[in-house]
Amino acid sequence: MTIEEAADYFRIGQRKIRNIIAQNPDADFLLCNGNRTQIKRKLFEKYIDEATVV
Repeated sequence: MTIEEAADYFRIGQRKIRNIIAQNPDADFLLCNGNRTQIKRKLFEKYIDEATVV
């Protein structure tokens, strides 16, 4: 899913999601397609569940 779709789905701002991506550039929930970064929903859900603060 795109960052915009993830923001709507998880009810987190796009800026916050972009900050999470910047802090975790090698995370397993990221998929880079050219210059577009996409998020793997199930793995990102797991990351959010394990995070104490978002």
